[in-house]
Amino acid sequence: MYKKLGEGRGLMESEVIIQREKKGKIASIVGVIANIILAAGKIVVGILFGFISILADGLNNLSDSGSSLISFVSFKLSSKPADKEHPYGHERIEYVASMVVSFLILLIAFELLTESVSKIISPEELEFSYVIIVVLAASIAIKLGMFFYYSKIAKEINSAVLKATAFDSVSDCVSTTAVFIAIIISKFTGFNIDGYIGVLVSLFIAWSGIKIFRETVSNLIGQAPDKEMVNDIKKRVLSKKEVLGIHDLNIYSYGPNKYFASMHIELDASLDVLVAHEIIDEIEREFARETNIVLTGHHDPIVTNDEETNAMRRKVSKIVKKFGAEFSMHDFRMVKGPNFTNVIFEVAVPYDSKLSAAEIENALKDEIKKIGEHYMPVIIVEKQGL
Repeated sequence: MYKKLGEGRGLMESEVIIQREKKGKIASIVGVIANIILAAGKIVVGILFGFISILADGLNNLSDSGSSLISFVSFKLSSKPADKEHPYGHERIEYVASMVVSFLILLIAFELLTESVSKIISPEELEFSYVIIVVLAASIAIKLGMFFYYSKIAKEINSAVLKATAFDSVSDCVSTTAVFIAIIISKFTGFNIDGYIGVLVSLFIAWSGIKIFRETVSNLIGQAPDKEMVNDIKKRVLSKKEVLGIHDLNIYSYGPNKYFASMHIELDASLDVLVAHEIIDEIEREFARETNIVLTGHHDPIVTNDEETNAMRRKVSKIVKKFGAEFSMHDFRMVKGPNFTNVIFEVAVPYDSKLSAAEIENALKDEIKKIGEHYMPVIIVEKQGL
């Protein structure tokens, strides 16, 4: 849960963690109770009236109650403070919990698929009752309410496991609606499609499990940070009048509520080194006070009082931009010799660029040589997503 500068003022990190744990545990308890009630009703009705699709839907709700129980435990464990073995905290436990939820969903889907196929091969006579309609209609209404509730809390505390639970709730609405329609069709046409609907429900459940698994794996591997976060960090640092530019921004997530970031901050080379150090220190302190980002800044001195260097920097920057708007140049400097002048800089290239580092480097060298034969380009090309 990234907080922009100013949003976190007045709240200590420990208070944020306590509030997050409290809301997450309450949501999990609501899920356990609601899903047990729904599961009990559907399983009883499914067994009494012989509907595999209703029984399947009830077992799905039972697995949801287990998922909510896992969520409850994950909020408790992930709120533990950092220790010697885990210096960055325990918030990633929530991702592990989401993965366990996805495995449970996939297991239930497989069991239901097997049973549904069996019902298609050997169909059984079904007994209709309006009790079934009442139970299913109530289930759809409750699950829809749970979806909105989970979505709201998940957004407030940026919880991966509650986002997964919210998605699972809306999936349950769809699957229960399919069962509802199947029973109506069976009632008025006499055509038994119970097994077929059971297959569709199980496949739908499996799809939701796969989606949760993929999202969780992406979080564990380390997915790209939110663009709003990146833009806000850049905007805030560049708003300081002494900052001439930034580059090499890296953001690392150690859970839904904990971020570490590093960047190179460009300052006028004529500034006293202690003054420059103080400016970067204050930027770091500001992020520590007002956001949940631990920022580390690296000082990059930029020569601004040499006209030849400034003019060359502008020319090279225009050349770099010809490759694309997302290409950028940094760490530019010139070292003059008796016969040649080394033009040294780095080029940040977006990850989706089709050009190789060698192609970019050679093209830049050719363009710089056109400016003057005495310029000797020394170029480092690096992939950079931020």
